Amino acid sequence: MPDRPLLDGITVLDLASVGPAVRASRWLADWGADVVKVGPVPKDAGVQIVPPAYAYSAQRGMRRVLLDLKSDGGRGAFLRLAADADVVIESFRPGVVDRLGIGFDDVSTVNPGIVYCSTTGYGQTGPRSGWAGHDLNYLAVGGYLHCSGRAAGGGPALPGATIADSAAGGLHAVAAICAALVARATTGEGTYLDVSIADGVLSLMSLAVDEYLAEGTEPGPRHGLLTGRYAWYDLYEAADGGWLTVAAIEPRFFANLCRALGAERWLDHQYDDDAVDAMRVDFAAAFSTRHRDDWAAELGPADTCVSAVLEIPEVVADEQFGARGNFTEVTHPTAGTIRQVAAPLAGQVDASTLEVRDQSIPDTDRILAHAGLSATEIGELRDVGAIA
Repeated sequence: MPDRPLLDGITVLDLASVGPAVRASRWLADWGADVVKVGPVPKDAGVQIVPPAYAYSAQRGMRRVLLDLKSDGGRGAFLRLAADADVVIESFRPGVVDRLGIGFDDVSTVNPGIVYCSTTGYGQTGPRSGWAGHDLNYLAVGGYLHCSGRAAGGGPALPGATIADSAAGGLHAVAAICAALVARATTGEGTYLDVSIADGVLSLMSLAVDEYLAEGTEPGPRHGLLTGRYAWYDLYEAADGGWLTVAAIEPRFFANLCRALGAERWLDHQYDDDAVDAMRVDFAAAFSTRHRDDWAAELGPADTCVSAVLEIPEVVADEQFGARGNFTEVTHPTAGTIRQVAAPLAGQVDASTLEVRDQSIPDTDRILAHAGLSATEIGELRDVGAIA
């Protein structure tokens, strides 16, 4: 464990409650940033979704301040906090923060070095910029669902994870924020970041999209090497009903797989489209003769690129993740001890040492006092309902 986390000394103001922006601040906190959640005062509490205690890693290592951003006092208090912050993350509809007086121009006036990240579904511009949406919508418009496998009824299958929120949105925002912080270290200048989740999905789909742009082919389910065109990149059911993934792309791995399955007749036909169906039948027949874990134990370490499809309880108990320290325990003030996924950048922050606060009990006074507000000023703001 390093003496100093990578983002130690970086302060983040997070105006979001759920979704990609919160995923971004979660990663930043796990890498050592001081994340302050900015929420509404009780009279406006219904404007934000309150996630379950376990969600977003129970907001470990984060503090919370409650401000009425529609009031002069609340807006002024936010700008006082922003003056000493490094990053602001928000996920309102385009134009909202500017109307509130807390947009990039407002914040950069008091803090020219601010990295201001707006995370929205479709971005700040374009004909869909004002549309509401969620993970599934962004996967749809970015081409992901069309190129994925099909459900029983023939339509695109629902994904098993919020890929758009996590990778196309959250990690997209994290990468942009970290790049902007690096640039600021050289120039001293802040940056406005317009992070679109749909743009992120498009980037994730670049292999398929670039193929279409270069060659005119139209990718779809089982069109390409990585989407199931060939028998050696597919899923197969084992004798016990469990499933195995096969991804033997390299010729050496493909040859090892054929020999292990007793399918040597296909050794010289890896990319033979005429052999695909018969090869898939042979592979399926072979895998159906033994249990999933037996195959995984034999083929996993044998350079065949075969692994078991694990259910979530199996993932949690998996020896590889355990050896990597990918799970931790934290103590929540109301929910008790919670086991959860640890920091995603191994070895940077021991998540078990991060304090987990009851998010319903804000730390407003202490946060504002640290920003330079006097006890009298804080009291006056509370009296008029600008803070809570």
